[in-house]
Amino acid sequence: MNENGPRDADVSAFEPPEPHVIVLFGATGDLARRKLLPGLLHLERAGQLADCRIVGTSLEERTSAEFRNFAREACEDFGRDEFDEENWRNFERRLTYVSQAAGPAGPAGLSTAVAEAEASIGQPARRLHYLSVPPKAATPVIQMLGEAGLVGRSRIVMEKPFGTDLASARALNEKVHQVFPEERVFRIDHFLGKEAAQNILALRFANGLFEPIWNRNHIDHIQIDVPETLSVDGRGKFYDATGAFRDMVVTHLLQILGFVAMEPPVALEPQSITEEKNKVFRSLQPILPEHVVRGRYEGYRDEDGVSSDSKTETFIAIKASIDNWRWSGVPFYLRTGKQMAEGARIISIAFRPPPKSMFPADSGVGQYGPDHLTFDLDESSRISLSFYGKRPGAGMQLDKASLQFSLSDAGKEGDTLRAYERLIRDAMGGDHTLFTTADGIERLWAASAPMLEDPPDVQIYDRGSWGPKDIHDLIQPYRWRLPFERRWRD
Repeated sequence: MNENGPRDADVSAFEPPEPHVIVLFGATGDLARRKLLPGLLHLERAGQLADCRIVGTSLEERTSAEFRNFAREACEDFGRDEFDEENWRNFERRLTYVSQAAGPAGPAGLSTAVAEAEASIGQPARRLHYLSVPPKAATPVIQMLGEAGLVGRSRIVMEKPFGTDLASARALNEKVHQVFPEERVFRIDHFLGKEAAQNILALRFANGLFEPIWNRNHIDHIQIDVPETLSVDGRGKFYDATGAFRDMVVTHLLQILGFVAMEPPVALEPQSITEEKNKVFRSLQPILPEHVVRGRYEGYRDEDGVSSDSKTETFIAIKASIDNWRWSGVPFYLRTGKQMAEGARIISIAFRPPPKSMFPADSGVGQYGPDHLTFDLDESSRISLSFYGKRPGAGMQLDKASLQFSLSDAGKEGDTLRAYERLIRDAMGGDHTLFTTADGIERLWAASAPMLEDPPDVQIYDRGSWGPKDIHDLIQPYRWRLPFERRWRD
């Protein structure tokens, strides 16, 4: 059984996984309803759940029949494909449910349910435990798996946050490692499961055009920008104890930075890629309070579950730097927040202008900023390369133009796996490429310590805006790419 096999490009290239029992903790929760159950149904349709069973479990008292009805409604409401009865029947027979409420269930009940699922497969099976549970419940669940005797032949998928600072991250990792060795732990970041994020590797390392210029000599600065239009509606209590930095930066934005800034791995395989990402994290300079802008949207304190004197930020912008040969002197700007003007997920790489311009001052060169390579991490998986070209007609007037590619151009939308689908499938195959490690997480919390120990004051910003006004001072002499002056082409 290969723990770290190579990754394939699309669904059609995947071999079906080994027989598996997937134990879905928090099976009646919102993440399971919106993403995990519909994603598993799509994996069924793609032929990736052969000889698999799914045991749902949570604190709710339900029968297996009731859980199947819940799963059907979730797949009808949130599935990516048109609902197909035959596909559903194939998927439905894989589903069973056991409650974790007080009573005869508990560890023994779960152990029995898993044993029955394995017996129905009829051959030895691996186990994948997916912890779609609140952070405080993660450790008790892991301990329960040990008590239930469900650690053997098992891997475990953990949802963020992975601690709230360096001390808590170390404590969490220590407790996890008491039950599961690190090579069987998969800390999930759905941003890295997106096609566009993986396209960073393809674009850089498969094309002689880009790798030679992927350094401080040719790149001026980099932006990773993830604004959200959503509020904290329904998650106020969790969010108020977490905030934008802990919720998004360590577990998402800095993980993307690692992908963008890594050195070429010796091979396109999980261990080599993980080593290069962790080198980036070790080179990340401490995040200083003077390089951070924190904000809170107007009316946040009135949200359900939020303290009336809350100092939690709903917005964060950071100037980060990497102290190594490739990136010395290149600033990385990270921004994310709630209740902002638009929802987007972009990586924008700004190239340095030529050292000297031969064009007259009124030609338009530089008027629209530097050339950019832009990745859109939305499901459309778009990439744009902008450049200056001559405007048709007399004289030498320059305009900004772009080359754009999207997933729809390739005609392979049906071959792709969405983020959670890809990551579940990778975890089943033991592929750590798109997951982070204990060392990586702890290093990022260590770099975050100066800001966490002495955070700048929170500034109020209007709902539907782009955040506090100080974000423009933070990025000087540059400017934020969002909002785009020119929209993506359809």
